[in-house]
Amino acid sequence: MNKLIKKLNDFNELVMFKHSIFSLPFIFIAMVVSSGQLNGSAWFGLKLFVLGILAALTARNFAMGFNRYMDRDIDALNPRTINRPNVDGRISASQMLVFTLANALGFVVVAFFINDLALKLSIPILFIIGSYSYFKRFSYLAHIILGISLALAPIAGVVAVSETIPFWSIALSIGVMFWVAGFDLLYSLQDIDVDKELGLHSIPSKFGAEKTMKISKVFHMLAVFFWLLFAITSASSFFAYLAVIISALMLSYEHYLVNKDFKKIDRAFFTVNGYLGIIFLILIIIDNIF
Repeated sequence: MNKLIKKLNDFNELVMFKHSIFSLPFIFIAMVVSSGQLNGSAWFGLKLFVLGILAALTARNFAMGFNRYMDRDIDALNPRTINRPNVDGRISASQMLVFTLANALGFVVVAFFINDLALKLSIPILFIIGSYSYFKRFSYLAHIILGISLALAPIAGVVAVSETIPFWSIALSIGVMFWVAGFDLLYSLQDIDVDKELGLHSIPSKFGAEKTMKISKVFHMLAVFFWLLFAITSASSFFAYLAVIISALMLSYEHYLVNKDFKKIDRAFFTVNGYLGIIFLILIIIDNIF
């Protein structure tokens, strides 16, 4: 039993399960708004609630598992990642591959039980979220690919409820894309020297820290703009606009933290962005109840 628990903890560390907090709120934001427009109620049912969680987790586990599998060589050369389970032998390459394939299959099965459009989109979604692992090897646009990967969460949410992709969900997703790409730029500042040494492609290694922080600010301004567009086009009311305003303030605080001290990147990355998604979701739920 102790060995099983230890192995589960190793896989938990491998996929960084706590990072699910970045994608889960936005899949439910899309589901809440879509349900409110279709049924006049923010609650979309227990079945879709469970399937939504399973879809988000299996997709993310696939993406992270595949990324760790592909990055074994890179992570072994980076002092920040050298103690990860995919490097230090706690999880073998074959175990990672089985884990990754199992979650890919699980995602497709969950999509099957959601609806036909979800099933049709499941394979393309897996292809997109898996491609991130390759991009950093030849293009500094990898940050955008990561943003697109998480931006698929709201699209998946609205498809699950309505089998459509309305404009407001696209605006919400583009906002998520720029939000994620923006904070990934800040997070990547930690590896700027390693990326240069290993010949990996990233915006920090190509343009330097100062320009990267400026690009990140632009991305986050665009995120706020598209979230505002989401609030307008989804016919939302006060609390949705309040969510956008609070998000803008939180992103400003994130940049303040990083500008003040690079050592606070982890705090900016995990704490600020984690709470942003949760607060956004809570306010959208309130907006659709009242």
